[in-house]
Amino acid sequence: MRSILRNLKQKLKWVIWKIAPRPGLWKRDLSTQDFSIAIYQGKSLLSLGSSDSVENPVLTRLDVTDIPANFVADPFFCQSNNRWYMFFEVLNQINSRGEIGLAESDNGLDWCYRQIVLTEPYHLSYPCVFKWDDDFYMIPEGGRGAGVTLYKADRFPLKWLPIKVIIENTGYFDSSIFRYQQLWWLFTATKDSNKKIILQLYYAKDLLGLWEKHPESPIQEANQHTSRPGGRVVVDGDKLYRFAQDGYPIYGSKVHIMEIIKLSKTEYKEKRIDEHPFLEAGRNHWNSGGMHHIDPHQLQDGSWIACVDGFPAR
Repeated sequence: MRSILRNLKQKLKWVIWKIAPRPGLWKRDLSTQDFSIAIYQGKSLLSLGSSDSVENPVLTRLDVTDIPANFVADPFFCQSNNRWYMFFEVLNQINSRGEIGLAESDNGLDWCYRQIVLTEPYHLSYPCVFKWDDDFYMIPEGGRGAGVTLYKADRFPLKWLPIKVIIENTGYFDSSIFRYQQLWWLFTATKDSNKKIILQLYYAKDLLGLWEKHPESPIQEANQHTSRPGGRVVVDGDKLYRFAQDGYPIYGSKVHIMEIIKLSKTEYKEKRIDEHPFLEAGRNHWNSGGMHHIDPHQLQDGSWIACVDGFPAR
């Protein structure tokens, strides 16, 4: 009986999600995808996928209670005191601007929306959150704001303060930070004079120190398949992977996985390891149009969990 009621509840949620009015949508391009967030699981990083133990999607725009939302997307999560915290873009219907929302979970599978935790006078998205020296930090995309800005949790997970502009000037987006071989590294995307996406790489010895541009940067130029970051960079044993959004034939179509073969202050080399996209449009309504983001984490038992996003076909 419980299973039947749960399925009926999920179907009712989808009916409402598909027909519910969006009073602010007229301000935006009507082709905007209706992203929602799901949880994937797998025994290994490369086997991540949808699981029967999760009712996907776990978060939609209808779960947002403090502002009217057009969609939720770009999820990143972390753990603290055996509790999961997810941060993601919420597109505000009223001002057509992205804000950073928070959801919480006891098990990483069942999620409850809490509130908006970060807003700026410009669009925010892609809240890459991480922990270092017992503190939590975040680099959200703020391409129309003050460059690539590092935020620190003043009162985790609800209050975040900007503490350093890592890269000056505007126009950077989907910045993905990670630590590898005693250095900090940062992939970030920008556009050239022809508005084509290029991938830049920076590094630093100290998180709050001087960030230098890699001598081989830009790593990729005008490659609509793999130039744009699509989630957290992952160290898996002796392997290092980055995820890339595929913007063909439309924005948010697929995600590819790239293995980083060489990474040093002077060298960079990578290769695409998936014959087919790592993430792509699925059979379920919520991701039938495409997928464009993933944040994987390895659990203590060796298995993997990830938050992803997707949008329905029109």
